[in-house]
Amino acid sequence: MIIGSHVSMSAPDYMLQAIKDTISYDANACMIYTGAPSNSRRVELSKFKIDEARELMAEHGIMPENIIIHAPYLINLANTFKPETFMGGVEFLVREIERTQAIGAKILVLHPGSHVNAGTEAGIKKICEGLDQAMENIGDTMIALETMAGKGSECGCDFHQLKAIIDGCRYKDHLAVCFDTCHVHDSGRDLSKFDELLDEFDEIIGLDRLRVIHLNDSKNSCGARKDRHENIGYGKIGFDILNMIAHHPRLEQIPKILETPYVDDQPPYKEEIKMLKQGVFDSRLLNKQQG
Repeated sequence: MIIGSHVSMSAPDYMLQAIKDTISYDANACMIYTGAPSNSRRVELSKFKIDEARELMAEHGIMPENIIIHAPYLINLANTFKPETFMGGVEFLVREIERTQAIGAKILVLHPGSHVNAGTEAGIKKICEGLDQAMENIGDTMIALETMAGKGSECGCDFHQLKAIIDGCRYKDHLAVCFDTCHVHDSGRDLSKFDELLDEFDEIIGLDRLRVIHLNDSKNSCGARKDRHENIGYGKIGFDILNMIAHHPRLEQIPKILETPYVDDQPPYKEEIKMLKQGVFDSRLLNKQQG
């Protein structure tokens, strides 16, 4: 199983500390933001201790392709009303691609964007325009468009919308999908019928484009369109379904990344990864009441 979690990149060791945290969780994959996800401030790459991080990865068998980068939330390529927001997103995405390449990662996860009441079709057209501009020097990087919950005016909340974005882009060979279990559940899809969902994904988009799984439980009922993550086994999706997805034979080579809430201000990832590896839910591992 290729499994890990979101890990922080903080001073003074940045990427090196992120890899140390990954190892401490008994993980062999991780996801990082190259800076705060909600603002544009970024530390110089020279401070990231990339070479030391790569050495530690090699010592512990962590492959570069299992290091996932997540683009910041403030990028909104679907905005048709504010040219400065759109162009700011394009320019920021260009820099994030450059930082992904410098780190040595291969996959950059991106929220497609929100159309801000311009309509889904207009939003998707704008996303394609933005991606075409941002991806001119894409190299061997893949941008994984994340499945969204359908909150507000989000684009990409069903497979057909993601397919339309991919088909509308010049650099479609460098576009993939990140499947977020909480988002798909909140968008209204029944994850208990996961094999049917995978078949549908394969028919519409192609399973070869599925490159990352965000493995999260949900605080909400199916179809709530709210996007509120919950710890594994403590939400409305439940441990059995998430464990089945984690061990699914068709997803064996795809990194599964946990983005679940901290418990008592502490990351729960070591305990959640242990449960998933063992395939058994143990409520004693987290000091938390089931909802």
